[in-house]
Amino acid sequence: MKDLLKSSRTFTRFIFSKIKVIYTLLLLSVPLKPVFIKQPGSIVFPLHPNDPSREVTFSCEAQGYPPPSYRWKMNDTFISPWPGSRYRFSGGNLHISQLSKEEDVGIYQCLSSNSFGTILSREASLHIAYLEDFKTQRRSPVRVREGQGVVLLCGPPPHMGELTFTWIFNEYPSFVKQDNRRFVSQKTGNLYIAKVEPSDVGNYTCVVTNLVTKSRVQGPPTLLVLRSDGIMGEYEPKIEVQFPEALSVAKGLTVKLECFALGNPVPAISWRRVDGAPFPRKVDVSRASSVLEIPYFQQEDAGQYECVAENSRGRNMVKGKLSFYAPPHLLERPQDTQKAIDDSLVWECKASGKPKPSYKWLKNGDPLEAFEDRMQVVNGALSISSLTLSDTGMYQCVAENRYGRVFANAELKVNAVAPDFSDSVLKAQTLARQGGDVLIECRPRMSPRGMISWRKGKEALREISVLDNGSLRISNITKLDAGLYTCVARNQFGVASSAGTLVVKEPTIITTKAAQLDVTVGESIVLPCQVSRDPSLDVRFTWFFNEQLISFGSQGGYFEKVGGRFAGDIMIRNIQLIHAGRYTCAVQTNVDSASVATDVIVRGAPGPPLDIQVDHITETTAFVSWSPGPDNHSPISNYAVQARTPFSLGWQAVRTVPEILGRNQLAARVTDLSPWVEYEFRVLATNAIGTGEPQQTFTKDPITPARVGGGGGSRSELVITWEPVPEELQSGPGFGYVVAFRPHGAQSWMQAAVTSPDASRYIFKNESILPFSPFYVKVGVYNNRGEGPFGPVTTIYSAEEEPSRAPNKVRAKSLSASEVEISWKPLPWSTSKRRIVGYELSYWAKGQKQDTANVMRTVGNRTVEIIRGLEPSSTYYIILRAYNSAGAGPDSSVVNVTTKRPRKYSKDRKNEQSMGRFSGLLVNNDQGEPRALHSHDTSTQTPQGGPLALPSPALSNKKDQLSTINDLNAGADLRPR
Repeated sequence: MKDLLKSSRTFTRFIFSKIKVIYTLLLLSVPLKPVFIKQPGSIVFPLHPNDPSREVTFSCEAQGYPPPSYRWKMNDTFISPWPGSRYRFSGGNLHISQLSKEEDVGIYQCLSSNSFGTILSREASLHIAYLEDFKTQRRSPVRVREGQGVVLLCGPPPHMGELTFTWIFNEYPSFVKQDNRRFVSQKTGNLYIAKVEPSDVGNYTCVVTNLVTKSRVQGPPTLLVLRSDGIMGEYEPKIEVQFPEALSVAKGLTVKLECFALGNPVPAISWRRVDGAPFPRKVDVSRASSVLEIPYFQQEDAGQYECVAENSRGRNMVKGKLSFYAPPHLLERPQDTQKAIDDSLVWECKASGKPKPSYKWLKNGDPLEAFEDRMQVVNGALSISSLTLSDTGMYQCVAENRYGRVFANAELKVNAVAPDFSDSVLKAQTLARQGGDVLIECRPRMSPRGMISWRKGKEALREISVLDNGSLRISNITKLDAGLYTCVARNQFGVASSAGTLVVKEPTIITTKAAQLDVTVGESIVLPCQVSRDPSLDVRFTWFFNEQLISFGSQGGYFEKVGGRFAGDIMIRNIQLIHAGRYTCAVQTNVDSASVATDVIVRGAPGPPLDIQVDHITETTAFVSWSPGPDNHSPISNYAVQARTPFSLGWQAVRTVPEILGRNQLAARVTDLSPWVEYEFRVLATNAIGTGEPQQTFTKDPITPARVGGGGGSRSELVITWEPVPEELQSGPGFGYVVAFRPHGAQSWMQAAVTSPDASRYIFKNESILPFSPFYVKVGVYNNRGEGPFGPVTTIYSAEEEPSRAPNKVRAKSLSASEVEISWKPLPWSTSKRRIVGYELSYWAKGQKQDTANVMRTVGNRTVEIIRGLEPSSTYYIILRAYNSAGAGPDSSVVNVTTKRPRKYSKDRKNEQSMGRFSGLLVNNDQGEPRALHSHDTSTQTPQGGPLALPSPALSNKKDQLSTINDLNAGADLRPR
């Protein structure tokens, strides 16, 4: 048996796997345009002199059917590999071997084609990073006077890729330390000494490092010697390191401006914006003010910057303008479109960018020249009139500026098809009722749209209604309209037709007239529904009570079908007051439908009297009053008052004045009561059908909604909330809430009814409501018997506005390798319309985008917050904003902070010990400072190599304990180990 089950499961898996393969093959057989799923990316290849494997691969892959073919361009010239060439295609990928920096550097682009057309990938650049050796020639000594400024040239060798420069003083590893007197430019590599001192005499060697290839070369040493012909006198600053007069910076990049001057005394360097605007907190000035760094460059950072070099002999300055630019970014793309021949096409294509992008269009990879009057490109939009079959293909919108280029792909399919009914034949038979209307649809597939005509039998139809889509409408149908109808479609490519029969049926008529029936509670009645119909049609009967579908057999057994197959009569047994209302019989056939309504009035005993009140109480009398309740369609004849006490056996009749309480008597004095006895009264009403149910006096206060409050919401809104009243306390149907409110200082209340018993809030919106304004609010209840009392009055506030000011004096300080402290000057803490509830911090690491930032919030008027869980030796950008219930206010200036380096320790020697009621951990560290152990509110210091003892009272019989040891040395990572 087990073998049989195993064989069955194996066979089932085999069948499913075969089905999956067949399904996949079917999907792959559906014609599909080429769509890139992998496009080439730019490559910087590190070239090492002794590396034989100089090969790169550009990836390119597209899906489509038939399977796409691939071609490649380099600098707009097609690449044609031949046997033994350095170029090789593998699928859509391009492999280049034996790279040459003279021949292979350039712009590459992949083309993918199938029967639908050709598309171009994005452009990808290939750069080869390298660093050659310095020429081995010696450099002449540089002779200067003491106090004179000097520039030692580096003259880096031929290279490609980002470089960094350092200088060795005399011999390795003694490097030149940069300060306000010495500066190494990372633009030129030169070493600048503002004022030479005797200690500067020696050999200087420029060290160049390629950050891509990780290679490093040293130049020939340059000897710096002092001249013996005197000391250089004081002179004004001479700026030797300058930044460009005009520099374009891309959005989100980091820009570094260098400025350094020679002079005696040593000049001081300062920076400012020419427009006088202060630097945001993110701006960093380093290397004795010689480098101005602006991270995450934005539009507001653009402008003119000035570097000032100043000493006691004078001052000089240089200026440069930073411009913001952004490569194109697509905002609106063209969509795949099918058009008929001779139709017109308009494709929109829009992109953002700075400077504003220009547009061009490609068809199947080639530029689309608007050499015909029917083609036009305006602001990126392509329009083509009078489409032809030759316009079919793959189109690409190219948006470009000097900083980039983006592509948007779309397919245009121009159809030229003869009329075809294979997918939309006319219905073989269409049923219609005499006197009614009918629509016979005709939707052939054809392109372009041609002419559609109709005929009945062999005769053409002329005086008929043919809709714009070709369908035929016939109104006020007679028997003569029955017959065979043919739709004929034609265009310049052919003619086709499809036919169907129209069958005319007798109309369905309900012969039962609308009526009104009177019935008494407890009786049974029959509601008739008789029809005249076409005998060839099936008929269906459906009944509704007050527009709700009647479910026979599931509503207490009151309703029963008694009409048989061809009549819709129903019986209502033992009818009750709840059955009063409108009953609708709906009749439906395959051709038409009809309905008739019957109103049923149910007469019964009166409902309970309303609003019973007891007052004017004496030792032996009480005055009882009431309002008439529903008479249930039979006039009330008289009333009776009953009472009970804690000592009586149930309810008993009492004497009243007057003794007989007629239909119009709505009050009576109850007499012969016993003094000092608690009485409860009720009143009953009687009519010709019987005596109704009583209504008692209240025994406790009516319920009102609890927890009335509110506030918040959107601008110009007053949000009022409450706790819904439970259903068992709603005292009857039609329950709802009455919400009353008025501004502080106003006299009249505004009211609104909330009809849902489950509602818990009401929102009043009016443009005149001022932000964060106080309102008096109260909430009451009502039901079908009237309104109840209001609850107590409370004060709430309308929606407030988000804060309008940003926090200032935001500062960031690194505490450790994983924690930073943020402090700021608080905004005024007020109850005005722009109240402050707390502050929101956003922070993200250098190299990430701001929209990926982590967000944390403080509550209250705090001015310090610690961010934990950061990475060591990492730069973070931080912005701060105030918030309240309306949202967050404007951002503060961006500040940046770098976490400390993690402290390196030698391997610890750990030894766990058990010491009775104490548990300890012995930590021996060969070079660390004393550690501190933190466990909740317990901390202790231990000397190097000493034991750590933790008291564990009342835990000797408990489960294991978990302790965390954190290093409190500066730079230590404080995350638990």
